[in-house]
Amino acid sequence: MGTFSMWHILLFGIVVLLLFGGRGKISDVMGDVAKGIKSFRQGLSDHEEESHRITTERRDDVATKKDQ
Repeated sequence: MGTFSMWHILLFGIVVLLLFGGRGKISDVMGDVAKGIKSFRQGLSDHEEESHRITTERRDDVATKKDQ
């Protein structure tokens, strides 16, 4: 149990190559995650603005109907 066989070393090498090999795949993944978070936040703020606009329109409609 204390020694590594050739299969252990090979598997470890493949994992390291997948994580750190190529053109910075981890940084690409993190960049995609950041873009996703930014898009999600933008979607939330758009939703809040739309909700506020609809609420304001409904209040105006109710106030107009009371005046009539």
